[in-house]
Amino acid sequence: MLIALLKTMRPKQWTKNVFVLAALVFDAKLLVPHFLVKALSAFVLFCAISSAVYLINDLADIEKDREHPAKRNRPLASGQLAPSVALIAAVLLVAIAMPLSYLLDPTFAIVAGSYLAMMMLYSFWLKNVVIVDVLAVAVGFVLRVAAGVAVVSAARFSPWLYLCMVLLALFIAISKRRHELVLLEANANAHRSIFSEYNLPLLDEMIRMVTACTAIAYFLYTFSAPNLPENHAMMLTIPFVLYGLFRYMYLIHTKGKGGAPEDLVLNDKPLLLTVVLWGLTAIVILYFF
Repeated sequence: MLIALLKTMRPKQWTKNVFVLAALVFDAKLLVPHFLVKALSAFVLFCAISSAVYLINDLADIEKDREHPAKRNRPLASGQLAPSVALIAAVLLVAIAMPLSYLLDPTFAIVAGSYLAMMMLYSFWLKNVVIVDVLAVAVGFVLRVAAGVAVVSAARFSPWLYLCMVLLALFIAISKRRHELVLLEANANAHRSIFSEYNLPLLDEMIRMVTACTAIAYFLYTFSAPNLPENHAMMLTIPFVLYGLFRYMYLIHTKGKGGAPEDLVLNDKPLLLTVVLWGLTAIVILYFF
């Protein structure tokens, strides 16, 4: 039961919560022990809150997941985990994480609570509203970033990074919708009614537009953000961003992947290497140039 519960909490998707650490790195506070501990604590708390969200989401979708070729193997849908156990675990996670969030930082607690409320709305309503469903996912990523800004008292975190995070989240969310539509084919509507509102040409157009906007926003960030080195050295990270976007699109359109972004990044070595090199290059430029 504990193994099934842990699977339902989706530890692989905790990788999404690294966005909480964005302000720590880009506000040049990575080497400040006090802020490092606070940011890592915020990361752990967001993992607990997001796991509660995943539990509730799977409870809400238990019947629909049983019609999905991959999701039917999830512990709740397959019967490995009792719904009552999942519900109790979700309540306990929230009951523990929210008070600790307030003790860590009151503003952080407000942002974390907003994230929880947004994701509850998504689980029970917003994911069934066309276009709003992917926008809600993007808002979730922005709230992760905002939580990190609050907990490290960021003063030099560029607004351009918020825009980049929104666009990147939209890119991933739309790509996931495309993958699900292709995977489910004729049974897409039976799994989730929202799929009747989408088709491949529309999603492909949305991906192209968001990809271009993501690249342009990041380009502008690298040479216009006030907290970057005056020699514009951050522009050296542009090739990694371009390759990462192109590689992700290649995996979506050529390899038919994109259903689980965390698996895609962790299992595709070129993409993972690109993310690591981008991060290391950005840190070197921010802290040593």
